[in-house]
Amino acid sequence: MRLIGLLGVSVIALASGNPAMAQVAASPPQPATSAPASDEIVVTATKRTQSLEAVPISVAVTSAITIHEAHITDLIDLQAVVPSLKVQQFSTVGQTNFTIRGFGNGAGNDGIETSVGVFIDGVYRSRAATALNDLPDIDRIEVLRGPQSTLFGKNVSAGAISLVTARPSFDLGGKAEISVGNYGLVETRSNINVPLSDTLAIKLSESTDNRGGTYLNSTTGTKLNNRDRYSLRGDLLWKPTDTLSVRIIGDYNQIDEVCCAVVSVLNGPATQFIGAPAPYGLGKPISIPQRDNRDVQLNTDPVNRLNDEGVSGQIDWDLGRNKLTSITSYRHSADQANTDVDFTGADLASSNRRNSYNTFTQEIRLASDGKGRFNYLIGAFYDHETLNSGVDTTYGTDIRAYADGLSGQVPAALVGALPPTLQPLFAGHSNLYALEQLQALVTPSIVPGKTYFQAGQGIHDFYHQTQNSYSVFGQADYKVTDRLVVTGGLAFLADRKQDASDVVLNDPFSSLNLQNVPQFAALGLPGNLYGALGGLQFFYGNDPNHAPVNYPNANESGKLNGSKVTYTAHADYNFGVAHGYLTYSTGWKAGAFNLSSDSRPPDVNGVGRSVQPENVTLYEAGLKSRFHGGYLNLAAFYQAVKGFQDNAYTGTGYALVNAGKESVYGFEAETSYRPIDWLSLDGAVTYLHPKYNSFTMAPCVSYDTVRCPVNPSTGLTPNFRDLSGTRPATIPTWTASAAATVTHRFSEDLHGTLRGEYDYTSKAQLIETTPPDISTYGNQSLNASVMIASVKFKAEIMLWARNLTNYYTLITTFPSVAQTGSYSGIPNEPRTWGVTIRKSF
Repeated sequence: MRLIGLLGVSVIALASGNPAMAQVAASPPQPATSAPASDEIVVTATKRTQSLEAVPISVAVTSAITIHEAHITDLIDLQAVVPSLKVQQFSTVGQTNFTIRGFGNGAGNDGIETSVGVFIDGVYRSRAATALNDLPDIDRIEVLRGPQSTLFGKNVSAGAISLVTARPSFDLGGKAEISVGNYGLVETRSNINVPLSDTLAIKLSESTDNRGGTYLNSTTGTKLNNRDRYSLRGDLLWKPTDTLSVRIIGDYNQIDEVCCAVVSVLNGPATQFIGAPAPYGLGKPISIPQRDNRDVQLNTDPVNRLNDEGVSGQIDWDLGRNKLTSITSYRHSADQANTDVDFTGADLASSNRRNSYNTFTQEIRLASDGKGRFNYLIGAFYDHETLNSGVDTTYGTDIRAYADGLSGQVPAALVGALPPTLQPLFAGHSNLYALEQLQALVTPSIVPGKTYFQAGQGIHDFYHQTQNSYSVFGQADYKVTDRLVVTGGLAFLADRKQDASDVVLNDPFSSLNLQNVPQFAALGLPGNLYGALGGLQFFYGNDPNHAPVNYPNANESGKLNGSKVTYTAHADYNFGVAHGYLTYSTGWKAGAFNLSSDSRPPDVNGVGRSVQPENVTLYEAGLKSRFHGGYLNLAAFYQAVKGFQDNAYTGTGYALVNAGKESVYGFEAETSYRPIDWLSLDGAVTYLHPKYNSFTMAPCVSYDTVRCPVNPSTGLTPNFRDLSGTRPATIPTWTASAAATVTHRFSEDLHGTLRGEYDYTSKAQLIETTPPDISTYGNQSLNASVMIASVKFKAEIMLWARNLTNYYTLITTFPSVAQTGSYSGIPNEPRTWGVTIRKSF
């Protein structure tokens, strides 16, 4: 399939088409130069075609021209031009997170759905990883900020990203491009548009993205963070009459990559023991924390595979005063990730993650034609999804030596106090080995050195979930005067989840109750060993059961039901030179199950099976002005989330809890201005001031000894700490982007474009489970491109670079797995550059 696709690209490249242009009112096709900034931008943020200026919510629109000139190839690149949007890819391809205005979750724990919904041609993508495929022939990308639950329904409590692709046309044409660059980049994209009749047209698209890795795993010699992606798409448009159109889209996307690089941020005693030479340690390679650390040491390479495919059908029927729209879709996604979870050169543990999703959605809506004083939209949405999630975490060949080292050696004084017959059993051995020796005196099945921490032991998590979601919504506009329009919207949302777990723990050491070892009582010895060995219980050590409790069971139904009425109200006033608007809106995201090893029965340690829904409230005031040569949009807002679903990684699993209340106030400004014909200037800035108004159940961390003191009698720390009144991590105070585009006409045939972009993020703590002094990072990235286009030959050549200054930062940090006191981080991509050649026909 890959070879056939590449041959197809080569054939199409002999005659290919003009780049897609932004959707601008009455804008004819033209060469790829920036469209005049004063042209009216048309969006469908309210599921009706409207001018951006008249839409009374905060929307950032990225046109096809910007995507084209900035060489934006996926949603991760998009954040360079939309500062309030952040896209983070963590330790696997599937662990990708979207945030808007600092709000968002859903990475890592498969039970957590994102708070930022992604829609491609109106079709909801239920998991972030399924939206990572290379961008097809895009018409525009709309980023809707703030809760959008009233019109978009599912999982948009923080915002929505809507990708609108270019529809097939009834003119024969096409385009193709090839890019080559550093790290062995070879990237191809092509599409061909074929009119099959006067009423039927089809567009076929393909893209490949291949690149070598940008980081070296020094232990295996393999390059990590490579690209190996492939996409196919067919788009069929049938328009039998002027009032009826049917569009059917099928796509297939594949990712097969060695990802992702993880480096050390701080090596505590446990990690230092791994790297220390024998007999003082394991003598295995470890990543050495240093400035601009790109040192990766993994004993096995991380492998990620993702397949995503789907089909959708959209019917638009113009009934005169009204328009009926129906969108039906079915999607299947599957991803697998094999990861060296200790992120060192030692063979301590690895995980094999396998997920699959099957999603059916149906939306139907009726909208008025936008004429007259009163207009409306009503509709309904249904989503059915089945999820299978499985993770096998197993110990490797070095785990026993590691556990022996962490447990420490039996003190000589204690050996000397033992009866002479027992002293040889303990002298020179670890405390862990001594535990086995004593247990073996009572329980012969326990074999010293061969019972605990053996290769292949570990935990096997498997979950099956069925979900049904519904929403019924409506919104109406009334033009009070020629200048004042008021809008009201209402939606009823319901979500039903049925979940079942099948978790098997075959790590016998984690199954021990170290506070009451039964064999010790039989020998007349004190039985509380938690203070000495509790840190070695990587699974269920803080659980009285010391084992998983699967559900449904007699006490747990495995069901999670919820519903909510959300509403919105807007007032838009046309001042002539600008539109001013006021918005009040609410949002909702359904509750979720904790599909990780940290899932516990209700009331055990305070962390239950599930979390309650998120409820969002937004107050916003904005001003949108359009003037000769440009526009300026301003928005000030206060947004609060009650029951924010906090999903903190603790080093062995996810502590999923509801924060009482998290809020943020701030402002956004976006502008574009063309002072002269050959120069276009763009800028955007976002200011955020977040706060935990109430968060009394934040998971405890080892570095916060004030709020998480160790109980000397038990060796345990509290399960939670109180972060009320503090600033949430992950949310920077300032984010900004600026771009300048210079165009020049060398002749009637040759046109040139020079573009530079600067993306800035102020320093912020990346995550709350890592000390602030080692996890506070910002970002400063410079991108650039230069392009020459021939009108006569419909061809272009572009030289581009991303992160031109090779700025180093970390995307996130986290507690190193099973290495208390150590912390790891995920670095950003280094400088990449390339040359792109495009041809149209």
